[in-house]
Amino acid sequence: MKKRGIGIGSMYYGLGYGYSRPDIASATIELCEDGSLIVRTGTVDFGQGSDTLFCQIVAEELGVAPDDIQMVTPDTATTPDAGPTSASRVAYVGGNAVLNATLALKRTLHGVAESILGEKNLIFINREVRAETSGKCISFTDLARACHLRGAQIVETGWFNNTTDDVDPHTAQGDAYATYCWATQLAEVEVDTETGKVEVLRVVAAHDVGRAFNPSMVEAQIEGGVVMGMGYALTEEIKQEKGYTRKISLGEYMIPTSLDVPSIESCIVEIPVSTGPYGAKGVGEPALIPTAPAILNAICDAIGIRITELPANPRNLHRLIREKGKKTMGSEN
Repeated sequence: MKKRGIGIGSMYYGLGYGYSRPDIASATIELCEDGSLIVRTGTVDFGQGSDTLFCQIVAEELGVAPDDIQMVTPDTATTPDAGPTSASRVAYVGGNAVLNATLALKRTLHGVAESILGEKNLIFINREVRAETSGKCISFTDLARACHLRGAQIVETGWFNNTTDDVDPHTAQGDAYATYCWATQLAEVEVDTETGKVEVLRVVAAHDVGRAFNPSMVEAQIEGGVVMGMGYALTEEIKQEKGYTRKISLGEYMIPTSLDVPSIESCIVEIPVSTGPYGAKGVGEPALIPTAPAILNAICDAIGIRITELPANPRNLHRLIREKGKKTMGSEN
């Protein structure tokens, strides 16, 4: 017999390290004579899209195209320390460092453009610097060349310190994190009571990410987190014996495949945070955290069994179903 159930999981998650642990990032930006830009940061882009995000920040602020920007990440010989690429901190901490470096360079560019155009109210847009009132403008390439000829500062470094105070050691109260992400996910499952197999039919995931700089990347992060959470809930198992892992290799560690991925509906909730770059926060780990609770609650809704140990794979779930059946028969007798 197959039974269906729906479950919900919710979470909030602090960005960065919190609790007075050092959480600092830095980045440099260099203006080349042809108007192109080089951004250097120690942040690792391992698929989450940080290089794209940083390019968007620079392009937004200086009015250039992403193609004008070269990312150098990471190289211990040339890139500044950006802190670990973890803790859902890259967009918030690393993004602020890139933004601060870009703003420093923009102040130099603004000053040189003022002296050339004789105007103060300038906007950076479409590879030009333009006076809002008179319409006078100079191309970004010409402005870059002028900066080089005048010996202006063309390399800037930006820092962002996300280190927070620790909580009160006696009451555990305080602002341990600078900001938080919030999420709620709903999972619908189908449980085969004969085999214990669970099929996740669909997941609806609503995430407050501050401001979504790149909605497609945010959706991809959510989808990836959901699949990882599915594996944590249903298939991924590590057995230990006397402190040693019993698994022979990662080949025995079962993760979801493309055939296991259900319909995932991502709902991006944008509540900008004043301290983030353009209001952005993060979405790395928050997409994973509520998935397993939502699936386990859905299983409980379907068959009335509260699972307290993971994974809920067919072997473990079938055992729980049998135990429930024996208890039911015993109570009837």
